[in-house]
Parts: sequence; C-alpha cells; structure tokens
Amino acid sequence: MTPTALITGATSGIGLAIANAFAKLNYRLILCGRRQERLDELQQTLGQQTECYTLTFDVRDRSAVETALGSLPDAWKTVDILINNAGNAHGLGPIQEGDVNDWDAMIDGNVKGLLYVTRAISPGMVERGHGHIVNISSIAGKQTYANGGVYCASKAAVEALSEGMRLDLTQHGIKVTNVAPGAVETEFSMVRFKGDEARAAKVYEGFTPLTASDIADAVVYAVTAPPHVTIADLTILASAQAAATTIHRK
Repeated sequence: MTPTALITGATSGIGLAIANAFAKLNYRLILCGRRQERLDELQQTLGQQTECYTLTFDVRDRSAVETALGSLPDAWKTVDILINNAGNAHGLGPIQEGDVNDWDAMIDGNVKGLLYVTRAISPGMVERGHGHIVNISSIAGKQTYANGGVYCASKAAVEALSEGMRLDLTQHGIKVTNVAPGAVETEFSMVRFKGDEARAAKVYEGFTPLTASDIADAVVYAVTAPPHVTIADLTILASAQAAATTIHRK
C-alpha cells in the first residue's frame, strides 16, 4: 500500500525538498503551509507525479491545527509518515535585548506547533500500530551559541521531544527520527534577519552550505530503512562546518 506522508512547512526550503523527494517515491502527500498560493502551485506540479492534498494553517494556532487536521477526508486520514518541519528563527541578539514577540514566535512554532500537529496525528498511528515521525531539529538544539539562546532552547526542546516520543511510541510500532541540520541555505536567514538580504547572504559566504535537498536525502534514508531499523538521530553538517558556529571560510 502506498504510504501517505504529511509535511508541515511544505511550501519552501527543507519541507519543499522533502515533498519533492517523496513525490519521486510516489508517496501520497498531505502538504501543509501558511501560503495558499504556494500550496496551489504544489498541487499543480507535484500532483502530476503523485496524489496530493493541501491544508492551509499556521502550526502556532492550535485551533487552526485541530480544525484543519480534523477535516481530512476519510481517504486521507491514515497518515503513515509525519514530517514536523515547520519552524522559524527570529532575531539574533543577547537575551537582555531580545524581542519578546520573536521569542513567542519561536517557542510557539518550533515547540508548541510541533506538539499540536503530533497530538492530532499520533493517536491514529498508535491505533494502527505503525507509523514514522520525523522531527526537523537543528545543530542549534545540540550546541547553544551566543545571541541565539531562545532559538537554541526551542530546538533543544525538539531534541528532548524526539527522545520522549521515541520512549512513548516505540512500543506501539512507531519510529521516531530526529534530524539536526547544520548550515543550510534556505529562507532561514532571510526570516531571522527580517528580510535583510545583505546580512542573510553573509551567513553563507566563504564555504559551500548544505542544500535543502541534502536534508531531504537524509529523511528519505531514514523513512526507507528496513522495518527493524530506526534511524534515531542524524546530525548533518556542511563539510566546512565543525560545530554550530565554527565554519572554516575561504
């Protein structure tokens, strides 16, 4: 039977790359995001390769998450693979100067949003006795760096939740994989620096960063592993990157 994968944050970056990779495997796709026009485009393009269903909601909005996921037609209610990819980074500065609105956005998206979606989807996996949850974390969840304390804390929470989910769900036949990317060139820095293109571009100067497709390849590796194998935790760095903020630039 063809697996059905639900991907949050599917309209750009890593989520989009995972959607493209899964389409090549002919997985049925439930694509979730905040931008309806991009979801419509994906329905047109990926819909030529595989069956697609789209949902528009913000993972930070618990009511919207529950309504959207509760509205899935019967033919789409069985989710075999959940990719918790939606998340964000806002601002880069010391804790004493932090913007509380930025903090709320990161905690609500990276932590609470992941929980809301998982809470809606995981009971069905438990009932069926199989499933796979992939949480997209970050090297920042493993190594805290100056001026990024709240973002790092939000991703450290993803790391802890991945471990907690594995402890809770393995007995029900559900695999849990944590994927922690290093420096990936996506919209990430544009969002963090609030559209400052020059500042965002400097993040990737002097070395070859990872691409979203590199992370998608790792996710495919994890979800296509043999039934007796769980890829529990993957950290993926650019070859010039030795740690979260240690990058050897030319």
